[in-house]
Amino acid sequence: MLRRTRSTKTLARRIDLQYFTRPHPFRRWRFWLSVAVPVIALGWLFTQRVQGGQKAYSSGPLSRSHAAFTQQCNLCHISRVGIFAKNVSDDACLSCHDAPIHQANQTFAPACSSCHLEHKGAVRLAATSDNNCTQCHAQLETRGGAPHYASSIGSFDKKHPEFAPIAKRMSDPGQIRLNHYLHLQPNLIGPQSRRVQMTCDDCHRTGEASDAWPYATASSQMSMASARGLPPSNHFADAMMPIRFSTHCSGCHTLQFDRRFGDVPVPHDRPEVVHAFVTAQFREYITNHPAAIRETEPPNRQLPEEMRTRPIARNSDEWVRFRVQDAEWLLWTKTCKQCHTLTTTGVSLPEVAKSNITERWLPHAEFDHRAHRAMSCVDCHSKATESHDTADVLLPSIKTCQQCHRESAARNTAESRCFECHQYHDWSKARRTKGRFSIQELRGTAELHPPN
Repeated sequence: MLRRTRSTKTLARRIDLQYFTRPHPFRRWRFWLSVAVPVIALGWLFTQRVQGGQKAYSSGPLSRSHAAFTQQCNLCHISRVGIFAKNVSDDACLSCHDAPIHQANQTFAPACSSCHLEHKGAVRLAATSDNNCTQCHAQLETRGGAPHYASSIGSFDKKHPEFAPIAKRMSDPGQIRLNHYLHLQPNLIGPQSRRVQMTCDDCHRTGEASDAWPYATASSQMSMASARGLPPSNHFADAMMPIRFSTHCSGCHTLQFDRRFGDVPVPHDRPEVVHAFVTAQFREYITNHPAAIRETEPPNRQLPEEMRTRPIARNSDEWVRFRVQDAEWLLWTKTCKQCHTLTTTGVSLPEVAKSNITERWLPHAEFDHRAHRAMSCVDCHSKATESHDTADVLLPSIKTCQQCHRESAARNTAESRCFECHQYHDWSKARRTKGRFSIQELRGTAELHPPN
């Protein structure tokens, strides 16, 4: 049987050429939908424009710091033609944030928006990527001479130098004789001859602490109570408060100078001030007790190896001079010398070396003790309990920090990116900026007037 022969023309006759002329529900809905979507979109854009809204131009929600400016794109996207496609310039950022440069001699300064990415939601703008730092710090070079800094830094847990005081084996320059080991021993004699067990928190607290210092004198406690509630001057809440004799030491290390005055201490001040105070006390005493001139004074055995025989005074002036000499001998050779370095200068009063206590060991890094308050102090400062010498530097090593602060795919570690401890901008050189916007302008309910 012969096959049937079909040409292309014959096959084409089977196609209904009137297919598109007959109505069909699917084609009708598709047509109206293709018309309605552009119309609705254009209508929404027009409505937003009429109402002053600017969501149509936004690529995402703003960070928490800038969330209040959501309706005022003009603040950052400076434009004079009414559209906001223009990239944010550094001038727009610097109009509110006078961010100083990183280093005076740097040859490259990245744009603000290359590090601080906006329209990514409620993020912290300072949480920048390490790549923004390592693009320079992975291979720093000097223009001449040897570098005095770490020239190759990667990530904190893999390629970061040891902290400088430890790497350079620095000694504490402080001139106060302090034995941490001794102060942490049990059954020490504390205020009012009570037996005490000292802890790190008794002396080392952050600036936000408001409770009383346990080893301050009663007068110091009263002065602190009157000032409580006021912010600590020149100190941040995340840093440890400076060590002061009045608040940290005076309760145990009393400064009595003569049995006649009981527990009255000399002021913790310069030798000149101490001398004037002691002299005034003895002058007042002999005025009220003139018969004391004829009293026989027993030898001073406060220092058995240096027992002093007291001379006999013939008048009140000699009595005052002899008693002042005795009191100052006790102070300069025992009481003050227990903690301070005194130098004899050939005159009656010695020179006291400045305490020179280092308040900040890492000036180019930031550390928040409050964020670590759940940890034991000696877990990081492990050498404190065995430190006998003031020269000991008791900072933890970088390996101690890396136990928590390291990169991890599981995200079960503490933040380890550069911004956690370092600031790019040198805020000590920041200049004051002047506010020029009203609340209505910032919120987008009033027209923004560009500066002249």
